[in-house]
Amino acid sequence: MQDIPIGALFGALVLLIFLSAFFSASEIAVMSINRYRLRHLVESGHRGARVVDALLARPDRLLGIILLGNNFVNIAASSVATILAIRLYGEAGILAAAVLLTVVILIFAEVGPKTLAAMHPERIAFPAGMILRPLLIVLYPLVWSINILANLMLRIFGITVGARAQELSLEELRAAVREASSLIPESHQNMLLAILDLEKTAVEEVMVPRNRIQGVDLDKDWDEIEEQIMTSRYTRLPVYRSSLDNIVGIVHLRKALNLAGNKNLTMETLEKIIAEPYFIPKGTPLNTQLLNFRDAKRRRGLVIDEYGDILGLVTLEEILEEIVGEFTTSANSIGDGYRLQDDGSYIVKGSTSLRDLNRQLDWHLPTKGQRTLNGLITEYLEAIPEVGTSLLVNGYAVEVLRTRGTAIEVARIIPQSRKADEGEEQTDGE
Repeated sequence: MQDIPIGALFGALVLLIFLSAFFSASEIAVMSINRYRLRHLVESGHRGARVVDALLARPDRLLGIILLGNNFVNIAASSVATILAIRLYGEAGILAAAVLLTVVILIFAEVGPKTLAAMHPERIAFPAGMILRPLLIVLYPLVWSINILANLMLRIFGITVGARAQELSLEELRAAVREASSLIPESHQNMLLAILDLEKTAVEEVMVPRNRIQGVDLDKDWDEIEEQIMTSRYTRLPVYRSSLDNIVGIVHLRKALNLAGNKNLTMETLEKIIAEPYFIPKGTPLNTQLLNFRDAKRRRGLVIDEYGDILGLVTLEEILEEIVGEFTTSANSIGDGYRLQDDGSYIVKGSTSLRDLNRQLDWHLPTKGQRTLNGLITEYLEAIPEVGTSLLVNGYAVEVLRTRGTAIEVARIIPQSRKADEGEEQTDGE
C-alpha cells in the first residue's frame, strides 16, 4: 500500500463512495417503484421495465446482490480511508477519518441517493436494472449461498420467501383511486369509486317501492288499458291481474304501440307480447345484479323477499345512475320527490329515498336502517308524529307538514351549515 500514490487512493475512495450511492439508490428505487405502472410498461415493451420486473420476481436475490455490493464497497471505502489517514496523519488520524467517512457516506451515499430514488424511482431503477442483472449473473453462486442461509433463518421463524403477489383490497383500491386525483378527472374518479361501492348497496335500496310501481291491470276495462298504454311515459310496464301479486309479465310498450299503429292492438295481441317476469332476490348486491342483467339480457326486474312477495322494481338505469349520477334531474325540481323553495328549504315527500336525497343534493342523511324520509322520521321519534313536529337530524332541520294515516306525506327540510353529532335530535310537538 505504501507504493500506491495518495491521489490514486483518493480516487479509489471517491469511486467507492459513488458505488455505495449507486447501490443505496438502486435498493430504494427498485423497491418503491409502482408495480402496476411497471406491469403496464412491461406490456408495452419497455426494456428497462422488463429487466426490473424480472429482478423483482425474486426479491431475495435482488436484495442479496444489492446488499452484497453495498456492504463490500462500504467496507472497502473504510479500509481505503484508514490507509489514507495513516499515510497522512499517522495513527492519530484514524479516528478523524472514521468520523469524516461516516458523515460523507451518510450524506452522499445514503440519505441523498435514497431520497432522490424515492422521488424518481423509474429514472433510477431502469438504468440500475441494466447493471444489477449482469452483476447478479456473475456473482450468482455467492448470492445464492447467502440467500440459502438467509432463507433458512427466515424459515425458522415460519416465513417462506418467494414472489409476493401484489393484491389490493377494496379499501386500498379506493385509496389508490383517490390518490390518483391529479391523473384522473374528478368525474371519472367519482364513477370509479361508485363502481367499487356497488357491492355495498343491495337492490332494495335503489328499487322503486311496490306502492309506486305503475303497471297494467288486465282486469280493467280495455279502454282504460289502451289509454294507459298510449299515454304512459315508460317504455316497459309490469302486467298483472287485480293485484301486483298476480304478476303476468312485462310488456314493452313499443311493441304495443306498433300494434296500435297497425290497428291490431287487442287484449289477445297484447297478451301475446307480454314477456316472462324477471325476479330478483332482495339483498342482491348491485354489482352482481348488473352482471345478472347482462347475462339474462334484461333491463328490469321485480325484487322479491324470502316469501316470494314483490317488494319493488329495479331497472338497469337505476343501477347505472349509482355510477354516473342522475340522468334527467335538476336541483330546483327533481321529479315529484322534492322541490327547492325560495327560502332555501326543500319540500320533500315522505316516500322519497334517502339515498336519492344524499346523492342528488350532496346531503348526509343517515341511510342505515330506514330508506325513506318517512321511515327516518318515525325511527328517530319512535312514534307517528303530528303535523308541526320538528326534529334535527345530522344537522338538518326537519318539519312534518302533512300526514296521511300512519305515514308522513310531506315534510320540510332545511339544510344546516354546521354539522350535528351523529344521532343528535331535537323535537317539539304541537
